[in-house]
Amino acid sequence: MRVNYAIVFVSDMQRSVAFYRDVCGLPLKFDSPQWSEFATEGATLALHASEAPKAADEDPDKVPPGRCRPGLCVPDLDMFHARMLEQNVPCTQQPKDLFGARIAQYLDPDGLAISVSEERTGR
Repeated sequence: MRVNYAIVFVSDMQRSVAFYRDVCGLPLKFDSPQWSEFATEGATLALHASEAPKAADEDPDKVPPGRCRPGLCVPDLDMFHARMLEQNVPCTQQPKDLFGARIAQYLDPDGLAISVSEERTGR
């Protein structure tokens, strides 16, 4: 079994498409005002427009039901991290070794936490 897709509910489709496409570097499969998809290796990341307001006191480290925390994998986490900082993307966890992987976390335009790990080389 494998993950086929993840849906992220967003408040502004254009802003979120630009973030995941231009800042994160995910390849856009297609976009529309209500639904957009990115074709990644192994799974699809989908964005779905949402009218629901985000809670003002929501803690980004505690993911409430109905949200999503995408996990991306990149070849070079240091290079990705530098790009995120250049684009003023909030970093909630600097790159570090955790659970046998090198991981960092960032916030998308709606405050959704994104975990980013570095591809493992042969061990």
